[in-house]
Parts: sequence; structure tokens; C-alpha cells
Amino acid sequence: MDLHFGDSKPTDDERAAVDALLGPPESSWEGADRSDADLRWARGGREARDRRDLLLPGLHAINDRIGWISEGALGYLCRRLTVPPAEAYGAATFYAMFSVRPRPATVLHVCTDLACTAAGASALCAGVEESAGPGVHVERSPCLGLCERAPAALAVRAGDPVRTAVAAPATVETAVLAATAPDSAPEEPPAALAVPQAGQDGLVLLSRIGVVDPSSLDDYRANGGYTALRHAFGLGPAGVIREVTDAGLVGRGGAAFPTGRKWQATASQPDHPHYLVCNADESEPGTFKDRVLMEGDPYSLVEAMTIAAYAVGAHRGFVYLRGEYPRATRRLQHAIGQARARGLLGDDVLGQGFAFDIEIRRGAGAYICGEETALFNSIEGYRGEPRSKPPFPVEKGLFGKPTVENNVETLVNVLPILTMGAPAYAAIGTAKSTGPKLFCVSGSVARPGIYELPFGATLGELLQLAGVRGDLRAVLLGGAAGGFVRPDELGIPLTFEGTREAGTTLGSGVVMAFDDTVPLPQLLLRIAQFFRDESCGQCVPCRVGTVRQEEALHRIVARTGADAAGDVALLREVGRAMRDASICGLGQTAWNAVESAIDRLGAYE
Repeated sequence: MDLHFGDSKPTDDERAAVDALLGPPESSWEGADRSDADLRWARGGREARDRRDLLLPGLHAINDRIGWISEGALGYLCRRLTVPPAEAYGAATFYAMFSVRPRPATVLHVCTDLACTAAGASALCAGVEESAGPGVHVERSPCLGLCERAPAALAVRAGDPVRTAVAAPATVETAVLAATAPDSAPEEPPAALAVPQAGQDGLVLLSRIGVVDPSSLDDYRANGGYTALRHAFGLGPAGVIREVTDAGLVGRGGAAFPTGRKWQATASQPDHPHYLVCNADESEPGTFKDRVLMEGDPYSLVEAMTIAAYAVGAHRGFVYLRGEYPRATRRLQHAIGQARARGLLGDDVLGQGFAFDIEIRRGAGAYICGEETALFNSIEGYRGEPRSKPPFPVEKGLFGKPTVENNVETLVNVLPILTMGAPAYAAIGTAKSTGPKLFCVSGSVARPGIYELPFGATLGELLQLAGVRGDLRAVLLGGAAGGFVRPDELGIPLTFEGTREAGTTLGSGVVMAFDDTVPLPQLLLRIAQFFRDESCGQCVPCRVGTVRQEEALHRIVARTGADAAGDVALLREVGRAMRDASICGLGQTAWNAVESAIDRLGAYE
């Protein structure tokens, strides 16, 4: 490989940031002093490729220390990893949280997505941009996963160490304080405040939140922790997969693929090693359940991942965690460290001769990385673009090896399956949608937050728990990739099959209520802007279609009736093209919410 580097040099701080991650350079080729090492020596072949996956952590290291990624810093990282600079530049510019242009060390991300828009994000942004001062870069951001406390802002101040502060619900004053004095900003409320049912009897997935100290492994074990893992070792890998299959568990990320079948397909692959990936990059606007689970009950995810890895024969697991979740990252890092120190991760888990460990990889602001193959590319150090399938991940996933990918909620469901048994678990919910489900309720409700209900409860029952404010205008199910329903459709059962029969989708469990004060055309325009920004650009139907969709909505946002008919027809044509021809689910679902608003709500009549 012929690598061409520019003449720009890293600063001492940039070099220190990379070396803190990778260790000191071993040769002049990697940037060491020529008097200490031989310029002719360089990593190559397999050894160089095996380090490629450190590109994303390296970009984070520079961005966290400096606040942006200069040409010199990027070149030095490329030398250390033997990565072509053009490819590294392509990766660095792919993620919204990175910048390759100079900017202040403090970045204030102000959410402008659906729940925050309904809660006054536009006025907040205008006030913050006027008051923040020249030392703060204000970034209008997609969903920060803080919808229950909208409007929300996240401040990130680069340095050693990087400092973060959250303001939610944010005012101009609290957002500016978070940016200018992150160490003085008020602490975030406990995760339990995002769970209106916290402490109630009968909860399954949320039973420990608000009850157990999320930092204490002993407290977790005293409240039933690691009982499921001991059951798993008693059953053996095949027995665990059989229990998960008999329980009827399906993926909770929206695709609803049977988890047991996925595990069995991976476990049976002769190619090794096998990998386990937890998708904690919940970027769907309106989704925040995985954040609450990781902040309020992090050991449950560590235990569940250990069980899944045991079942499929994986000895290495990755958590791909949203870069906008600093507290969840800290909580999970602590839980993994404690589990490792106590023999619950490592070379001999619980003395059973099973080796497994977990590594956290932080995302950097790319909705598309919620798609499993885009996530694999991101971990491997490439642009987070989806791969064509087949081959499927169970055959060739992460690093080209058999891989199981599940999200946080799916994995945590494995614990009650093993503790209560598959028949008892399957008795919860309906015959086709078994078990409990978490719903993220936000918008025009009195008690926003995470709710746990058995599959089969109706939309009306859920909204009654949350308490609708004002005159209900519409409900968005499934987030930006979902669809709207009318106030007279609250009898829809919250199951995968029930929502499909009603012509909508359950998705990952997003339920956003909007009263009649929220301008629906502006919401649709924000959804279109979101998909335009988040399209990876790999395929033409999505890359061009999301732009054309936004353009059409701009033209008709102030027009109705016959004046808008031509653009509505164009929207339908573009939407069908995206749905039929896009490579992945982003393009295939980018038209869903707009279509439902036109057909079910009469948005432009």
C-alpha cells in the first residue's frame, strides 16, 4: 500500500492524545524520533489491518482533547495505524460530532428534533446563539435522546479530561451555564425520574431502576443480579438458545426478527471467532429507553451480554454506544470494570471456564450506524455505510466473522426469560408478541418517560398513563421512521402485528403525542430535514430522494389544497422510489411519516 501524507505536523497535545490511546510510536514510520527508531521499519499486512478498528477511538481521542481534528492530527493518527489519509478523512467527515475545521473547544449541541421542537427548541436556539459568546460553538443537533426532558442541550468541552454537561429541560440560562461552566452545571436527575412507574409492583425490565444503586455490583446481585447467568451455565449454550426461542423473544429495535433463530444461526457457524455486538446507538428521534436502562441498571446489560455470548460461542463483545450519552458511557464503563475485577468478565467467568470480555465503542453522531452492517463498518474503522445483504451478519458480520447483533432492550429481556422460564415469559403479552415492551412517551403529555406494558395494551391505555395535555391532534408511532395515527385510532393494540394491521408500525417503541398547538407541517419538514442530513449518500434513491422530499415540503409548507396537489403527487413518486430501491431501512422508511400525515391526517388539505 502506497500511503501519501501531507506536510502538516501534529501539535504536542494532538500527539499526546493519540499516544494516550495507542501507546508511544515504535518506529520513525509511526512518528517516533529518528534517533530512537529505524525509519525503514513499519507495520504491514495483517498486523496493520488488525489495528484499523482503532481509527474511530483515535478520532474521538483527538476530538475530545482538542475539540476538532486538524490535518496534522489526522495524518499522525494515520501513520500510527497505517491507514490511508483519504480513507481516514472520509471517516472523520462522516460523523456529525467531529469537525475537521477549527472551532472553539466548547460545543453546545441544542436538540432541534421533534419533541424538542414541540417544546420550543427554535426559541431556545436563537437565545443561546445570541448569549453564548465567541468561545462556544452552538450546534443545532438531531435528537439527543433526552425527549422526556425536552428541550435539551448537551455541552462538550474539549480537554484532558473532556468535560460534559446536560441541560434538560433547558432554558437559555441553563444551556449557557452548561457550556461556559460545565463543572458548575447542576447534576442530571437520577434515571428513575425518566420512569414514571419506578418502584411499582409487577415491572419486569424496569424493576431495578430507582431501587438499585446503579454503581453497586453488590446491590445488583442482592436484587437478583447474576441469577440468570448461573441458570445459563446450568442449561448450556443449546439450552439457553432453546429457552430464548421458546419464549418467543423478537428484536426490540423495530425489525422484530426472532432472537433465538439469530442466535442459533450464529452458534452453528463453523467459522470462528464469533462476535457479539450490542447496538446501543439508539438515534431514532423520540427513543431513549436504552439510555435509561444503561444509566439506571447497567449491570443487567453486562450480564445479558455475557449470557448471549455464552450461547453463541463469542468471547469478545462490543457495545456501540451513542456519543451523545456521556452518563450512560460512564455508568457502563464502571459496571464493566467492576464485573471484570470480580471475575464476572475475563478469562474464567464465574469459574466456569468461559472467557468473555466487553469493549465500549462510542459512536459520533450518525443515525445510519443504527443499521447493523453500518455499525460493523464503523467499528472496523470505515465510513458507517450499510453493506449489501446477503451475506448476513450471522455468516459474515463484524471483521467478516459470524456475529450476533441485538439492541439493549432485546438483550435485557433474556434475563427474565431465564429466571422465570420460557413458558411464564411467553404468557406475558400476546401469542405473536410475547413479553413486556418498553415505550418512550414524549410530546404533549403530563408524565413523559419510559413505560413498561405487556404487548397487547392499547395506545389509549398507554397515553392514559402518561396523561395527554390539551386537545390531541396526532400521535407518531415509531419515531421519524414511523407513522402518524389519528386521535380516533387509540384502540390500536401495541403489538407488531396489531400496528401492521392498522397500517402503521410499532418500531422501537416511540410514542410522541402532539396537541393542536403544534404545527404539523413544520414537524414534517423537520422529519424531512433529518433524513436528508442522516442519509449516508451511498445509494442514489436515498441520497437524491431525501433532498427532493425536503424541497417539495418547503414548497408546500405554506400552501394547501389544489395548490399543493402537484408537489404531493411528486412526494408520492419520490417516496415509492426510496421505499423500493434504497439499500437500507433509512431510505426505505424516510417517506413513512410524511405519507401517513397526508393520508391519515390530511396534513395539506
